[in-house]
Amino acid sequence: MFTNGCFDLLHRGHAAYLNAARALGDLLVVGVNTDASVRRLAKDASRPLVGEEDRAYVLASLACVGVVTLFDEDTPRELIAALLPDVLVKGSDYTADRVVGREEVEAAGGRVELIPFVAGYSTTALVQRIRGG
Repeated sequence: MFTNGCFDLLHRGHAAYLNAARALGDLLVVGVNTDASVRRLAKDASRPLVGEEDRAYVLASLACVGVVTLFDEDTPRELIAALLPDVLVKGSDYTADRVVGREEVEAAGGRVELIPFVAGYSTTALVQRIRGG
């Protein structure tokens, strides 16, 4: 399985998502956006709050995560095309037709799975709460 994201401030929603992704197979590979890639996503000028090496380290420490790799591109398409996972996992804020790498994975016989969000958890909301907003 493969999933990807920024994973800037790891929270319960991330943990639930990663555990659900891992339950879909034997080995979960997580692609993590580099700091430069996160900045290009323009979520917030101060992001990422946690550097790429630290984000990767924390993710790799989780029992549900088998492998962590960084990617610097705007999307993980090249990484997904190189790995061709059996299962490509994203959150339910996506629709299957919007999942980057779906075409490559499905062409190789794999599938896309969408994992529901845990209500009330988001890094953006957490950052706003910390800042008193």
